[in-house]
Amino acid sequence: MAISYVEADDDDDVVLSEINTTPLVDVMLVLLIIFLITIPVINTSVAVRLPRESNQLRQSQPATVVISVDAKGGTYWFDARLMDPQSLQDKLKLIATRTPQPEVHIRGDARSDYEAVARVLYACQLAGITRIGFVTEPPANR
Repeated sequence: MAISYVEADDDDDVVLSEINTTPLVDVMLVLLIIFLITIPVINTSVAVRLPRESNQLRQSQPATVVISVDAKGGTYWFDARLMDPQSLQDKLKLIATRTPQPEVHIRGDARSDYEAVARVLYACQLAGITRIGFVTEPPANR
């Protein structure tokens, strides 16, 4: 808020107040740009072509773990590639002890081998994960 003094004819100072909105507009534009840049990063960035099946719409919880299997059989924990099956097993054992136990969503590429997805299922079974789901895309409209 800016305050300015104006001299009157009778030597009394008159106070005029006005709101300077320029800083407010600057902050709002910066926040808008930050949100526009960060929203696309939130989506999962591992490129997989999901199988097309009809499914039920469910809300993803913040505690949901997403494991992706790409077309070459590579396994990803969210967006980070896992180099060996033991690291997947260790991470799954860690989340299996949480209460409530988070869901594990498996995003298997339709072109990947069944063996790569089966390894992830087996690791979930060994860790004691009880809530497992497969992420698919809805069938194409014909």
